[in-house]
Amino acid sequence: MAFEPPRRLVRALGETAPDGDGWLAKLPEVAERAVARRELAVERVQVPGGRSSLVVLVRTAEGAPAVLKLAPRRARPESERAALAHWGGRGAVQLRDVAGGSGAAEGAAGVDEGVLLLERLHPDVSVRSLPEAKALLEAAGTLRRLWVEPPASHPFETVAERTGRQAEAMRAGAAADAEIAPLVDAALAVRAELLAEPPERRLLHGTFRQSKVLAGDRMPWLAVGPDPVVGESAFDLARLVRDRVEDLIAQPSGASTTRRRIKRLAESLEVDQERLRGWTLFRAVESGVRARRVGREQDAELLLEFAGWL
Repeated sequence: MAFEPPRRLVRALGETAPDGDGWLAKLPEVAERAVARRELAVERVQVPGGRSSLVVLVRTAEGAPAVLKLAPRRARPESERAALAHWGGRGAVQLRDVAGGSGAAEGAAGVDEGVLLLERLHPDVSVRSLPEAKALLEAAGTLRRLWVEPPASHPFETVAERTGRQAEAMRAGAAADAEIAPLVDAALAVRAELLAEPPERRLLHGTFRQSKVLAGDRMPWLAVGPDPVVGESAFDLARLVRDRVEDLIAQPSGASTTRRRIKRLAESLEVDQERLRGWTLFRAVESGVRARRVGREQDAELLLEFAGWL
Protein backbone atom coordinates (compact mmCIF):
# COMPACT_ATOMS: atom_id res chain seq x y z
CA MET A 1 0.00 0.00 0.00
CA ALA A 2 1.02 3.65 -0.34
CA PHE A 3 2.25 5.09 2.96
CA GLU A 4 0.91 8.61 2.56
CA PRO A 5 1.78 10.72 5.64
CA PRO A 6 -1.25 12.52 7.15
CA ARG A 7 -1.42 16.26 6.53
CA ARG A 8 -1.12 16.93 10.26
CA LEU A 9 2.28 15.21 10.30
CA VAL A 10 3.48 16.98 7.15
CA ARG A 11 2.47 20.37 8.55
CA ALA A 12 4.05 19.76 11.98
CA LEU A 13 7.33 18.46 10.55
CA GLY A 14 7.41 21.38 8.16
CA GLU A 15 7.54 23.69 11.17
CA THR A 16 10.48 21.93 12.79
CA ALA A 17 12.49 20.22 10.04
CA PRO A 18 16.01 21.56 9.50
CA ASP A 19 16.98 22.68 6.02
CA GLY A 20 17.72 19.77 3.75
CA ASP A 21 15.89 17.23 5.89
CA GLY A 22 14.65 14.40 3.68
CA TRP A 23 12.88 12.15 6.17
CA LEU A 24 9.40 12.62 4.70
CA ALA A 25 10.64 11.89 1.20
CA LYS A 26 12.24 8.64 2.38
CA LEU A 27 9.28 7.65 4.58
CA PRO A 28 7.40 5.41 2.06
CA GLU A 29 10.55 3.39 1.40
CA VAL A 30 11.38 3.08 5.11
CA ALA A 31 7.81 2.00 5.90
CA GLU A 32 7.72 -0.62 3.18
CA ARG A 33 11.04 -2.06 4.34
CA ALA A 34 9.95 -2.13 7.99
CA VAL A 35 6.72 -3.95 7.08
CA ALA A 36 8.53 -6.51 4.93
CA ARG A 37 11.26 -7.20 7.51
CA ARG A 38 8.66 -7.96 10.17
CA GLU A 39 6.24 -9.80 7.86
CA LEU A 40 3.42 -7.46 8.82
CA ALA A 41 0.01 -7.08 7.20
CA VAL A 42 -0.97 -3.41 6.93
CA GLU A 43 -4.49 -2.36 7.84
CA ARG A 44 -4.32 1.45 7.59
CA VAL A 45 -2.39 4.57 8.43
CA GLN A 46 -3.75 6.20 11.58
CA VAL A 47 -5.34 9.58 10.77
CA PRO A 48 -4.98 12.33 11.89
CA GLY A 49 -2.09 10.65 13.70
CA GLY A 50 0.68 12.37 15.60
CA ARG A 51 2.80 15.45 14.98
CA SER A 52 6.17 13.71 14.96
CA SER A 53 5.66 10.18 13.62
CA LEU A 54 3.76 8.00 11.16
CA VAL A 55 1.52 5.49 12.94
CA VAL A 56 0.39 2.42 10.99
CA LEU A 57 -2.08 -0.18 12.27
CA VAL A 58 -0.77 -3.64 11.35
CA ARG A 59 -1.05 -7.34 12.15
CA THR A 60 1.89 -9.61 12.82
CA ALA A 61 2.58 -12.83 10.94
CA GLU A 62 0.62 -14.60 13.71
CA GLY A 63 -2.37 -12.30 13.17
CA ALA A 64 -1.95 -10.30 16.37
CA PRO A 65 -2.87 -6.59 16.17
CA ALA A 66 0.04 -4.17 16.57
CA VAL A 67 1.18 -0.66 15.72
CA LEU A 68 4.16 0.25 13.58
CA LYS A 69 5.55 3.67 14.45
CA LEU A 70 8.13 5.50 12.34
CA ALA A 71 9.77 8.73 13.51
CA PRO A 72 12.69 10.92 12.41
CA ARG A 73 15.85 11.00 14.50
CA ARG A 74 15.10 14.48 15.86
CA ALA A 75 11.96 13.01 17.55
CA ARG A 76 14.32 10.79 19.61
CA PRO A 77 12.62 7.44 18.86
CA GLU A 78 15.48 5.42 20.34
CA SER A 79 15.03 7.30 23.60
CA GLU A 80 11.34 6.37 23.45
CA ARG A 81 12.32 2.74 22.89
CA ALA A 82 14.60 2.78 25.94
CA ALA A 83 11.90 4.28 28.16
CA LEU A 84 9.22 1.84 27.02
CA ALA A 85 11.61 -1.06 27.62
CA HIS A 86 12.35 0.23 31.14
CA TRP A 87 8.65 0.64 31.98
CA GLY A 88 7.95 -2.85 30.64
CA GLY A 89 4.26 -2.14 30.07
CA ARG A 90 3.65 -0.65 33.51
CA GLY A 91 1.49 2.36 32.73
CA ALA A 92 2.67 2.56 29.12
CA VAL A 93 2.26 0.77 25.82
CA GLN A 94 4.48 -2.30 25.42
CA LEU A 95 7.20 -2.83 22.84
CA ARG A 96 6.52 -5.81 20.59
CA ASP A 97 10.09 -6.07 19.26
CA VAL A 98 12.38 -5.21 22.15
CA ALA A 99 15.40 -6.54 20.29
CA GLY A 100 13.86 -7.37 16.95
CA GLY A 101 14.24 -5.79 13.54
CA SER A 102 15.30 -2.44 14.99
CA GLY A 103 17.75 -3.64 17.63
CA ALA A 104 20.79 -1.72 18.70
CA ALA A 105 23.20 -3.17 16.14
CA GLU A 106 20.91 -2.57 13.21
CA GLY A 107 19.84 0.83 14.53
CA ALA A 108 23.46 1.85 14.65
CA ALA A 109 23.81 0.88 11.01
CA GLY A 110 20.73 2.92 10.17
CA VAL A 111 18.83 -0.09 8.82
CA ASP A 112 15.68 0.42 10.88
CA GLU A 113 16.47 3.44 12.98
CA GLY A 114 13.35 5.17 14.24
CA VAL A 115 11.05 2.15 13.76
CA LEU A 116 9.08 0.77 16.72
CA LEU A 117 6.62 -2.12 16.77
CA LEU A 118 4.15 -1.60 19.62
CA GLU A 119 1.21 -3.16 21.37
CA ARG A 120 -2.09 -2.14 19.72
CA LEU A 121 -4.28 0.03 21.90
CA HIS A 122 -7.54 1.71 20.87
CA PRO A 123 -6.16 4.68 18.93
CA ASP A 124 -9.47 6.52 18.66
CA VAL A 125 -10.29 6.38 22.40
CA SER A 126 -8.21 8.63 24.65
CA VAL A 127 -8.73 9.86 28.19
CA ARG A 128 -9.64 13.19 26.59
CA SER A 129 -12.97 11.63 25.55
CA LEU A 130 -14.02 11.45 29.22
CA PRO A 131 -15.65 14.27 31.20
CA GLU A 132 -12.96 16.66 32.39
CA ALA A 133 -12.85 15.67 36.07
CA LYS A 134 -12.72 11.95 35.25
CA ALA A 135 -10.15 12.53 32.51
CA LEU A 136 -7.80 14.32 34.91
CA LEU A 137 -8.21 11.57 37.50
CA GLU A 138 -7.42 8.75 35.04
CA ALA A 139 -4.55 10.65 33.42
CA ALA A 140 -2.97 11.41 36.80
CA GLY A 141 -3.25 7.76 37.85
CA THR A 142 -1.49 6.68 34.66
CA LEU A 143 1.26 9.23 35.14
CA ARG A 144 1.95 8.07 38.69
CA ARG A 145 2.84 4.58 37.39
CA LEU A 146 5.46 6.00 35.01
CA TRP A 147 7.45 7.88 37.65
CA VAL A 148 10.14 5.34 38.44
CA GLU A 149 13.87 5.41 39.04
CA PRO A 150 15.73 5.72 35.71
CA PRO A 151 18.24 3.03 34.72
CA ALA A 152 21.65 3.45 36.32
CA SER A 153 23.35 4.40 33.05
CA HIS A 154 20.43 5.99 31.28
CA PRO A 155 20.49 7.60 27.80
CA PHE A 156 17.89 10.25 28.56
CA GLU A 157 18.10 14.04 28.62
CA THR A 158 17.68 15.70 31.97
CA VAL A 159 15.12 18.41 32.65
CA ALA A 160 18.01 20.87 33.07
CA GLU A 161 19.41 19.99 29.64
CA ARG A 162 16.10 20.10 27.81
CA THR A 163 14.90 23.32 29.38
CA GLY A 164 18.34 24.83 28.83
CA ARG A 165 17.93 24.42 25.06
CA GLN A 166 14.41 25.78 25.30
CA ALA A 167 15.54 28.75 27.36
CA GLU A 168 17.92 29.85 24.61
CA ALA A 169 15.09 29.87 22.07
CA MET A 170 12.86 31.74 24.53
CA ARG A 171 15.48 34.46 25.00
CA ALA A 172 15.76 34.86 21.25
CA GLY A 173 11.98 35.14 20.98
CA ALA A 174 11.82 37.77 23.71
CA ALA A 175 14.61 39.78 22.06
CA ALA A 176 12.54 39.94 18.87
CA ASP A 177 9.21 40.67 20.60
CA ALA A 178 9.13 43.08 23.53
CA GLU A 179 5.49 42.21 24.24
CA ILE A 180 6.37 38.74 25.54
CA ALA A 181 9.63 39.70 27.26
CA PRO A 182 8.12 40.05 30.79
CA LEU A 183 6.57 36.58 30.64
CA VAL A 184 9.78 35.07 29.30
CA ASP A 185 11.80 36.76 32.07
CA ALA A 186 9.40 35.38 34.69
CA ALA A 187 9.57 31.87 33.19
CA LEU A 188 13.36 31.88 33.06
CA ALA A 189 13.61 33.14 36.64
CA VAL A 190 11.34 30.41 37.96
CA ARG A 191 13.29 27.78 35.98
CA ALA A 192 16.51 28.87 37.68
CA GLU A 193 14.88 28.62 41.11
CA LEU A 194 13.40 25.18 40.40
CA LEU A 195 16.65 23.73 39.08
CA ALA A 196 18.62 24.95 42.11
CA GLU A 197 17.15 22.28 44.40
CA PRO A 198 15.31 19.52 42.51
CA PRO A 199 13.54 17.19 44.98
CA GLU A 200 13.98 13.94 43.04
CA ARG A 201 15.14 12.30 39.82
CA ARG A 202 12.52 10.18 38.10
CA LEU A 203 12.05 8.87 34.60
CA LEU A 204 9.33 11.11 33.16
CA HIS A 205 7.06 10.81 30.14
CA GLY A 206 8.18 14.25 28.99
CA THR A 207 5.20 15.25 26.86
CA PHE A 208 2.28 13.95 28.89
CA ARG A 209 -1.28 15.12 28.26
CA GLN A 210 -4.75 13.58 28.08
CA SER A 211 -4.51 12.70 24.39
CA LYS A 212 -1.38 10.63 25.17
CA VAL A 213 -3.41 8.17 27.27
CA LEU A 214 -5.28 5.58 25.20
CA ALA A 215 -7.72 2.82 26.10
CA GLY A 216 -6.22 -0.65 26.17
CA ASP A 217 -7.19 -4.28 26.69
CA ARG A 218 -4.38 -5.23 29.07
CA MET A 219 -5.15 -2.19 31.26
CA PRO A 220 -7.95 0.36 30.99
CA TRP A 221 -5.57 3.25 30.15
CA LEU A 222 -1.96 3.29 28.93
CA ALA A 223 0.39 6.12 27.96
CA VAL A 224 1.86 6.43 24.47
CA GLY A 225 4.30 8.72 22.69
CA PRO A 226 6.81 9.62 25.42
CA ASP A 227 9.70 12.00 24.85
CA PRO A 228 11.39 10.79 28.03
CA VAL A 229 13.40 13.00 30.32
CA VAL A 230 14.87 12.57 33.79
CA GLY A 231 13.94 15.04 36.51
CA GLU A 232 11.30 15.95 39.05
CA SER A 233 7.69 14.82 38.84
CA ALA A 234 6.28 18.36 38.81
CA PHE A 235 7.84 18.96 35.39
CA ASP A 236 5.83 16.09 33.91
CA LEU A 237 2.59 17.06 35.62
CA ALA A 238 2.85 20.67 34.43
CA ARG A 239 1.75 19.85 30.89
CA LEU A 240 -1.39 18.16 32.20
CA VAL A 241 -2.40 21.34 34.07
CA ARG A 242 -3.08 23.19 30.84
CA ASP A 243 -4.95 20.41 29.05
CA ARG A 244 -8.00 21.73 27.19
CA VAL A 245 -6.50 25.21 27.44
CA GLU A 246 -8.95 26.52 24.86
CA ASP A 247 -11.82 25.61 27.22
CA LEU A 248 -10.07 27.25 30.16
CA ILE A 249 -9.53 30.49 28.24
CA ALA A 250 -13.19 30.53 27.18
CA GLN A 251 -14.39 30.39 30.80
CA PRO A 252 -14.91 33.61 32.77
CA SER A 253 -13.51 31.70 35.75
CA GLY A 254 -10.59 30.19 33.81
CA ALA A 255 -7.89 31.62 36.05
CA SER A 256 -9.47 30.37 39.26
CA THR A 257 -10.21 27.00 37.63
CA THR A 258 -6.54 26.71 36.73
CA ARG A 259 -5.46 27.45 40.30
CA ARG A 260 -7.86 24.82 41.62
CA ARG A 261 -6.55 22.33 39.08
CA ILE A 262 -2.97 22.92 40.19
CA LYS A 263 -3.97 22.41 43.82
CA ARG A 264 -5.97 19.26 43.09
CA LEU A 265 -3.31 17.63 40.91
CA ALA A 266 -0.51 18.52 43.32
CA GLU A 267 -2.36 17.03 46.26
CA SER A 268 -3.46 13.88 44.42
CA LEU A 269 0.08 13.09 43.24
CA GLU A 270 1.95 14.42 46.30
CA VAL A 271 3.77 17.09 44.32
CA ASP A 272 4.72 20.48 45.76
CA GLN A 273 2.07 22.95 44.61
CA GLU A 274 4.44 25.90 44.07
CA ARG A 275 6.88 23.79 42.07
CA LEU A 276 4.01 22.58 39.91
CA ARG A 277 2.85 26.17 39.37
CA GLY A 278 6.39 27.19 38.42
CA TRP A 279 6.93 24.44 35.87
CA THR A 280 3.44 25.06 34.47
CA LEU A 281 4.43 28.69 33.89
CA PHE A 282 7.72 27.78 32.25
CA ARG A 283 6.25 25.15 29.97
CA ALA A 284 3.29 27.33 28.92
CA VAL A 285 5.55 30.27 28.04
CA GLU A 286 7.99 28.01 26.19
CA SER A 287 5.16 26.49 24.14
CA GLY A 288 3.65 29.91 23.47
CA VAL A 289 6.94 31.39 22.27
CA ARG A 290 7.55 28.34 20.06
CA ALA A 291 4.04 28.56 18.59
CA ARG A 292 4.58 32.22 17.75
CA ARG A 293 7.94 31.46 16.16
CA VAL A 294 6.40 29.00 13.67
CA GLY A 295 3.35 31.17 12.90
CA ARG A 296 0.68 29.45 15.01
CA GLU A 297 -0.50 32.77 16.36
CA GLN A 298 -3.83 31.57 17.76
CA ASP A 299 -2.12 28.85 19.79
CA ALA A 300 0.48 31.35 20.96
CA GLU A 301 -2.15 33.80 22.21
CA LEU A 302 -3.99 31.07 24.15
CA LEU A 303 -0.83 29.77 25.79
CA LEU A 304 0.56 33.17 26.71
CA GLU A 305 -2.76 34.32 28.14
CA PHE A 306 -2.87 31.11 30.20
CA ALA A 307 0.69 31.72 31.39
CA GLY A 308 -0.31 35.22 32.50
CA TRP A 309 -2.70 33.68 35.05
CA LEU A 310 0.17 31.93 36.80
